[in-house]
Amino acid sequence: MPRLLIVAHAPSPNTLRLREAAARGARHPDIEDVEVVVMPPLEAGPEDVRACDAILLGTTENLGTMSGALKDFFDRSYYPVLEEKQGLPCALYVRAGHDGTGTRRAVESIVTGLRWKWVQAPLILRGDWQQGFADRVEELGMAMAAGLDSGIL
Repeated sequence: MPRLLIVAHAPSPNTLRLREAAARGARHPDIEDVEVVVMPPLEAGPEDVRACDAILLGTTENLGTMSGALKDFFDRSYYPVLEEKQGLPCALYVRAGHDGTGTRRAVESIVTGLRWKWVQAPLILRGDWQQGFADRVEELGMAMAAGLDSGIL
């Protein structure tokens, strides 16, 4: 059974809503044959990346870049998975209080080095909190799991 790994930093109630929305979408009842694993970045590591067939990353915008927790995940996982997980389908959502540009660029740079394959452009959730943010992340989680379920990813 294909596995979708969701690695998302959730330091606040709203970012926790986003991570839960991603998981809810990925576990949609119409998607039957995908295992969904949800982990905070400080708990996820190379063995989790090796065991997955696609990865959904979530982060806050911290001082114009990704969270330290997601950076730590990449620091611990980059070299151990570099050769064996090239082509891994991935997506990203960013909860950005400002514009999210630096965060997007930082993650894109690492993903390019890993030679992972973007499923879609990063989803940047800018400005003050909106309930629609969770809806968009839920759709992203659902799309990734549906892609795995149908064999597209």
